[in-house]
Amino acid sequence: MGSPRFRILIADDEINTREVLAQFLRRRYEVTTAADGTEAIGKIQTGDFDLVLTDLRMPGADGMEVLQAAQARCAKCIVLTAYGSIVDAVKAVKLGAFDFVSKPIKLDQLETVINAALKTKNAAVSPSESAKMADTADFVMNVPPPGDPMRQVYDTAIAVAPSRATVLLTGESGTGKEVIAHLIHDHSRRQGKFVPVHCAALTATILESELFGYEKGAFTGAQERRTGKFEAADGGTLFLDEIGEIDAATQVKLLRVLETRSFERVGGIEAVHSDFRLVAATNRNLRKMVQQGKFREDLYYRLAVVNLDLPPLRERTDEIPALVNRFISEFAAENQRPVPKVSPEAMQKLVEYSWPGNIRELRNCIESVVVLLTGDTITAKNLPDWSETASSIAEESSGTKTDSEPPAIRDAEWELIASTLDRCNGNRTRAAQLLGISRRTIQRRIAEHEKPSE
Repeated sequence: MGSPRFRILIADDEINTREVLAQFLRRRYEVTTAADGTEAIGKIQTGDFDLVLTDLRMPGADGMEVLQAAQARCAKCIVLTAYGSIVDAVKAVKLGAFDFVSKPIKLDQLETVINAALKTKNAAVSPSESAKMADTADFVMNVPPPGDPMRQVYDTAIAVAPSRATVLLTGESGTGKEVIAHLIHDHSRRQGKFVPVHCAALTATILESELFGYEKGAFTGAQERRTGKFEAADGGTLFLDEIGEIDAATQVKLLRVLETRSFERVGGIEAVHSDFRLVAATNRNLRKMVQQGKFREDLYYRLAVVNLDLPPLRERTDEIPALVNRFISEFAAENQRPVPKVSPEAMQKLVEYSWPGNIRELRNCIESVVVLLTGDTITAKNLPDWSETASSIAEESSGTKTDSEPPAIRDAEWELIASTLDRCNGNRTRAAQLLGISRRTIQRRIAEHEKPSE
């Protein structure tokens, strides 16, 4: 007997959009449609859907209300939005939508997003079944072979997942800590959501509001009550990334919440209880920070009930070919291109590189190569010259960069930077990631290019 098909609900008041999507998706899924938000919510509450596709602007209930109903039933949600509503779509993603797709909808793009959204449904089966899904699940969902440095991490994550124990993930940046956190959540049998918080991206005040929520009137601009991440993760998993960056005051408050599983919203006096499971991650040495007085010892032991240390990619070279092929397929589909081959020389070069940025650097490298590739095969010439990159980084840090490069080379470099910036809509950080250089290098090249010649 074949595996059961996923069930998808499409909510859109435009009949043409609704029917085209339904016809397209019925090839692979069980599809139900709703002509407005109110009808969609009714069907969500009485049905059992894996995924909901919802327009934002509809008669009756809007897409945000449909999103809330989907979350209550643990269904993933993808928002369909017209160009003028993209700001609202981004807000929906921040509130828990998996992603948004702009109208007019490109069916192949939508299919890619749907596949990604349903991966977590694939992962929520038993560990033995998950190993059979290597073609669809994320890379860490494949059972590493015996002797692989990741095997112990994988086995421990699967073993600890059903418990309520707090897990601390450590290791260098880019080693896949958030994916392991997802793995733990997906095998935990918890019915609530996976709620990530990136601590380093928020100031102490904003982080407090994000975690605890706030009452109406708690501060200027608080026009309504807002649910915090502790509360949103009730019955699910709260993932605190870069936990080593939180300040001393927040450490005290977090410790109290872990001890009591209760808290007050900012500006409130009522105790709120939440049965969340905490997974934290850091690339810093918390033990050393404890010795230096920068991190509370009692909080550290609360976090490190189970400590999983992820090895860097340079110690997991057997994984690189599979990762390369997976990323190539992902970015070829995303950019609507044929999947290129990889020459043996190129693969050998990828395996031999030390990857200081780990899996994140590998992924960005492959995206850049796929996007800029003109042929059907990735060769060693298409890959960065990492010896030159290392030299450039050393020169940047020491301030000894010279202007002795031939003009033709500098012009070619500028053309590549300019074309990448154009493709990234001027986003310098994204362009730097694709090119494998620092954002500061891009800024300097822009300044040099704009400087009038003497």
